[in-house]
Order: sequence, then C-alpha cells, then structure tokens
Amino acid sequence: MCHNRAAGPSRRAFARFLAAGSGLAAATACSPGAPPLPAAATPAPVASTAAAAAAPTATEAATTPPPGPAATDEAATPAPATGVPASAPPGKQHSLVDPASPWVIVNKRRPLIPAAFEPADLVQPRIRLASAGAAALLNSTTAAAAEEMFAAAAADGITMTLASGYRSYATQTATYANYVNTRGQVEADTASARPGYSEHQTGWSFDIGDGSGACGFMPCFAKQPSAAWAAASGHRFGFVVRYPWMFHGTTGYYYEPWHLRFIGVEAATDMKNRGVDTLEEYFGLDAAPAYP
Repeated sequence: MCHNRAAGPSRRAFARFLAAGSGLAAATACSPGAPPLPAAATPAPVASTAAAAAAPTATEAATTPPPGPAATDEAATPAPATGVPASAPPGKQHSLVDPASPWVIVNKRRPLIPAAFEPADLVQPRIRLASAGAAALLNSTTAAAAEEMFAAAAADGITMTLASGYRSYATQTATYANYVNTRGQVEADTASARPGYSEHQTGWSFDIGDGSGACGFMPCFAKQPSAAWAAASGHRFGFVVRYPWMFHGTTGYYYEPWHLRFIGVEAATDMKNRGVDTLEEYFGLDAAPAYP
C-alpha cells in the first residue's frame, strides 16, 4: 500500500486491464493517480534498536489444513492470540492482535486494536529514500531489517528505495475521506484502507521502489529488478510480499509487488520453504476479501 503516489493509470483502468487478462491486476489499496494526500505530521524519531525480531511462521481454494501455526481467530475480541508452527524454536511466540507484534494481522476483517495505534519507536532507516516526513519512518525492528536487506540488494547490484513507510491514523483518515469524497465509498473501499485498517500504521510494512524510478506503484513494477529481488530474497531478512498475485480473495487487495511486510526471518523463511503465500493461510485465519 502506498502513501504518496506516482502518476499513472487510474484504478478503473487497472480493473479493465485485469478483466482483459492482459497483465497484472491493479493494486486495490494503492491507486496511482489518486487524489493528492494531505501532508502528514512527522513523529519524532527515537533511537533505533539493532535487534531484529526473530519469529517463526494461500491458495484461494486450499484442500488441506493450513500449514502454518494453529491460531484462534480472535478478530472480534481484543484478547491477544499466538500460534507457533511445529518447526519454530520454543518460546518464540507473538500476538496476532497486538499492533506492536511482528505477527499482527491487519486486514479488512481485522482492524487495529487500538484503532489509533502509533508505534513508540519510529525511526528513519539509513537506506535510500524516495519519501519524506512520516512516510520515511518505520519501527526500529523493521528499519534495522530493511537496512540489512537494502545493503544485500546493493551488493547484488540492485538499487531499492523506500517509497512509503509509516502512515498515521490521522493521515489514513484524511486519505480515505478524500477517496470517498471524490469517488464514492464503494470505489474508495477498493482503493484505500479504512482508518484503523492500514498495515502501514503499524510500522511493520513499507513500499519499495526501484532505483530507476520505473513503474512506481504500478503493475509493471513486478518486472523491475528490485521487485524480483525482494520476492526471491526478502525472506532472508524477515520480509514477505504481503499481497501476492491472485490472492486478493484472501488478502482483500490485488497484487502489490512493492508492499513488503516484516514477520521475522524464521517465519518468512518457513513460509517461503512451505510455499505458503499469505499470512492469513499461514496463521490459519479466515480470508478477508471485503469489510464485514
């Protein structure tokens, strides 16, 4: 999902593109050419911690039980729930509800609790930025992992940029309202997360760009070097592509090859090795194609 958008085709054009079967689907939560976003207040960064959280670990018509950890779907209650896959080291469990947890699941059926959560440890990572202000911030764990990943990519000749990071509840409220005012709520819900439902608010996710600047927040980004590298190697640093190709019926969003989510090296590697595509399947949670 994005914060400030590069110019490009509208979401309606993307929908026609997808219906025609001639390429990649439009990104539901990131609409190029969307109404301009209001300026966001920049939280004051605090000292970064070097420790990255090590955490253990869909097809839309799965015929076997989820391979990930057994977890109770506690979306309707604020009580934290954890789950651990059989391969995980003992004791490394994380809440699926607490927004300060690397395993928190945020989707159209699972809002943030509390809705106005703000990370206590926002920092600006020492990586190449294509954003400014609050959008250049991540929580300290994600920032440290991103620094390692960007350095490894650079060693392989790949230049990544941080295109959009943290987004506050207030910014998301203004963004969503702008969509509703200009496009109506039905279309707004296909183009922007409602306030309190955005993964960007947690500090655990961010959007990447390619060093060339090509195809920013557009379907063709999937073919850019940085996108291909992140999809193949991001798990080594704890990242997964949160909204994979053809799993919008599970995640609620169309393919976003630029949107990375930190869940920890062990969990991300386990997902990669098992061939699990979405966090919903990995943690044994219901699909979230739309708001209730």
